[in-house]
Parts: sequence; structure tokens; C-alpha cells
Amino acid sequence: MPTDALDNVPWAALTGPQARFGEVHGRAARFDPEVSPFLALADTTDPAAWADLVELVGAGTDVFVSGPRVVPPPGWERIRGLRGVQLVDAGVPAEPDPEAVVLGVADVPEILDLVERTKPGPFRKRTIEMGAYLGIRREGRLIAMAGERLRVPGWTEVSAVCTDPAFRGQGLASRLVKAVTAGIRARGDRPFLHAEAENEDAIHLYERMGFALRTPVTFGLFHPAP
Repeated sequence: MPTDALDNVPWAALTGPQARFGEVHGRAARFDPEVSPFLALADTTDPAAWADLVELVGAGTDVFVSGPRVVPPPGWERIRGLRGVQLVDAGVPAEPDPEAVVLGVADVPEILDLVERTKPGPFRKRTIEMGAYLGIRREGRLIAMAGERLRVPGWTEVSAVCTDPAFRGQGLASRLVKAVTAGIRARGDRPFLHAEAENEDAIHLYERMGFALRTPVTFGLFHPAP
């Protein structure tokens, strides 16, 4: 399956399968902020695309941009960021989980609480609309979850993989990733995901599950030049 769309995931999503969640201006695009903080550029090294982004979000607005190579024009300041890696399906097992339940809008307060405590990455009030999210409950309490975030032609990102610290070490995250993968495969896509480059334990876990490292990715929050 072609992987070109994975070179610039936010742009491929916002100009493709998830266009309904955002808007495009020239060579820049953004998700509705209640859906996702991701912004996109047709070319993350093109000054003209960065200028379009400023027009889209407003002068003076900080922007969250990601990609294998993010090079803002002179004068931009990187406020913070992290090094990440992108991993792709190389034989991930896919199987439904009998304990997993589909999460919906009514579960968002619990999801946001779990995300706040476990820090798997950004999750907003309407992120739940981006794809199928699955959770595991114990005594009615949401203790683990995983779901689908960015979609590009042929691929769907597995995201928000997290487990309450009191329940780690039971394989819940792996089970949910396999269950989410089953749903992705059912519609003919393949899974991919992102992880922090320093989180070696998570990377090794994903590799054991059948993901393979594809490319480094930069995630950064940038302040525009005056």
C-alpha cells in the first residue's frame, strides 16, 4: 500500500478523508479547534505555506505543526516541541476484544479525565468524532482506551492509547490496539501510530506487536514572526 500520505499526515487528512472537520486556505489547513489542535501545511518548509497559515489562524497566534521536517521561515520562534517517531503496520494482529466497549459523546468527560492523568497526547471535546474509540471499564470506571484519530488514504492512526496507572501491566493497551486495528482493517485501511522518540518502552511494545519504525517526526509549537 502506498505510504506517500504518511509523509504529511495532517495535510493529507484535512485535504482528504477528514476535510469535513476543518478548513483550507491556500497551502495551509486546520482542524476545528474543538476536534484537534493540528494545523497543516502542504509543505512544512515552504514560507508561502506558513504565510497562508498566519492568514488562516490570525496574526500573532501560536501554531502547532508536525512533520518529518518542519522548517519555519526566519523570525519564527519554536516555543516547545518534542521528537517523535512514526510506526506503521508490519503485521499487527487484529482481533476484537470481548471486554472493549464503544465510547461516545456521553463518555467524553471520563475520557478527558483519563487523558489528563495519563498524557497520551491531545484530546479535545470533539476528538471522539474522528473515529471509533474503544474503552475497558472495571466496576463502571473507564480504566483504559484507544481509538482512531487522523485518517489518510489507505491508513488510519491509532491514538489515545492509555491506561490508568493502577491497572497497568495487565496488557490492556495491547488488547485495545488489536481491537482498534480490527476495525481499521475491516474497512480496508492499515494502522499507523506515533510515539515519543524517548519513550523506548512504548516503541519496543509496538514493535513486538507488529509495528515497524518508518520515520522520525517533529512536533512543535511555534510563535509567528511579528
